[in-house]
Amino acid sequence: MKFLELQINGFGKFHDYSISFEDGLNVIYGKNETGKSTIHTFIRSILFGIQSQRGRSSNNDLYSKYEPWENSGLYQGSLRLEHEGTVYHIERCFQRKQEEFRITDETAGTEVEPSKAFMERLLNGLTETTYNNTISIGQLKSATEEGMVSELKHYITNMNTSGSMELSVTKSCNYLKNKRAEISARLVPDAARSYTTILGEIKALEKEISGPEYENQIITYQRQQQDVQTQMEQIQTEKDQLLLQTSKGREVLSQNHLSTAEDIKNCQQNIQSLFLKYGRLEDAAGQTWRKVLSTLPFILASILFITAGLSLVRGAEFIRTYLHVSPLLIFGILAGIAVLLCMAGILVILKNSRIKRDLASTKQALEEIFTRYLDHSDITQENLQLFYKKMAELELLCNTVIQSEDTLSKLDGDFSYLQTRQTDYSQAIENQQKSQWELEKKLERLSNYKTRAESLRSILAENERISQELSAIDLALETLNTLSVSVRNSFGLYLNQTASELIRGITGGVYTSMGIDENLNPFLNAKNKLVSLEQVSGGTTDQVYLALRLAAAKLIQGDCLERMPLIFDDSFVLYDDERLKNTLKWLSDAYDGQILLFTCHQREAQMLTASQLSYHLITL
Repeated sequence: MKFLELQINGFGKFHDYSISFEDGLNVIYGKNETGKSTIHTFIRSILFGIQSQRGRSSNNDLYSKYEPWENSGLYQGSLRLEHEGTVYHIERCFQRKQEEFRITDETAGTEVEPSKAFMERLLNGLTETTYNNTISIGQLKSATEEGMVSELKHYITNMNTSGSMELSVTKSCNYLKNKRAEISARLVPDAARSYTTILGEIKALEKEISGPEYENQIITYQRQQQDVQTQMEQIQTEKDQLLLQTSKGREVLSQNHLSTAEDIKNCQQNIQSLFLKYGRLEDAAGQTWRKVLSTLPFILASILFITAGLSLVRGAEFIRTYLHVSPLLIFGILAGIAVLLCMAGILVILKNSRIKRDLASTKQALEEIFTRYLDHSDITQENLQLFYKKMAELELLCNTVIQSEDTLSKLDGDFSYLQTRQTDYSQAIENQQKSQWELEKKLERLSNYKTRAESLRSILAENERISQELSAIDLALETLNTLSVSVRNSFGLYLNQTASELIRGITGGVYTSMGIDENLNPFLNAKNKLVSLEQVSGGTTDQVYLALRLAAAKLIQGDCLERMPLIFDDSFVLYDDERLKNTLKWLSDAYDGQILLFTCHQREAQMLTASQLSYHLITL
């Protein structure tokens, strides 16, 4: 594989920026802070993506660190590369909630599905971890990072056991373990006891649901409730009719200023008394002698007053002579009798006036009563009989109203009783519905128990076969783990040979071989002893780890036709000129793939020029 061109729309300090690469060695020169590490990170992000963290860590994660300085909405870019004769155009948008990953096959002019399988083939099986620990070498980071040991063991074990890195012993073990767990879940050691328990539950439930409380009487209660409802409607209709009649009767009685039978009786007695009184008074007022008596005393009194006067004026001598009394005495007696007669006349007149007044008031009262009840005021015997007839009708009406009110009271009681029964039936229906719901739940439980019982019968029949299968899986796991441990314990042998060949070339023959333990801790083989990295210079240490990285990359990429490009980001700052010269010459000869060398010094280009080694210079 080789990188052809990258286009940065927005990434860190770069905006609308592009770089073209060529075959072989590409030297990307730029002073500090010109963006070499940004381009290095951009290439990795295009290949593997970049994820933003959540919470507080998002403020310092890689996503936030390389957000565009200008126009943050254009957090994206693309990379053109060639792999096995095909040119691919890889585009990524890193913007949150707008992530996009597209791959175009420019040779065929078609879009490629960026699946995991396709990316593994395009990247020669490198994951982001192995990419960071092998071909991508950052500033002062030739040493491998955590996670590389397990991945190398994984690859080497697969190669040793199957000859292919596409198979995974770990996945096989996990599959067998998952399969065992799946089968174990179906194995029920206590199936017989569980089966017996479930049979007991089934019998108990069947006995319980056969009880009378679960007999369905909803239809019976509903029919009875409907009957009660019909009776209530009939009573309500009767009540409405009686209420209308009673209301009309009360309205008639009210119009006649009556409310009870006692009022009617009192009214009759009153009219009878008034009518009799009126008759007596009318008879008394019509008697002739009363008129005579009202004038006769005054006539007699006048005669007596005249006689008395004459006796005093003309008959005084006669009275003295023949009667031998005083004329004044005769005058006094006659005048006194006249006064008494006048007083008697006055009393008669007063008596007659009182009779007339009583007659008028009695007549007025009778006329008012007759007018109120008969609509005319004639005081006659016929009207009196009509009044009695009217009172009898009102009395009958009053009795009817009272009887209707008594009936209404009884109907109210009946209606209340039916309402209570209606409520009782509603409660009974609700209880029945609850019982039926409980019955359905119990039947469902019973069905579940029977299903479980059937399942347990099948499990009991298969328990022996499952146990045999579990034993076979345990044997397979034991064999696979034993083989895996044996291979992993010797995985350094695969790495030592390749790393030794590389260290010999990198150091110009100063060191001819090296060893690596199972934790990727390297050591150098001198002529007389083993030399640890603590005993050599920083430049040599970097060379050792470079050899280790390249050896790991070679092993992981296997027999791929095209190697991934090597990327160095100021990786040779600890190298002296001689060591750098040897390393650059060795890289040009030993690695037939593309190399990207980011540097802030000009000595790499100068040394390559002096050594007449071809390279492509890119200045940032």
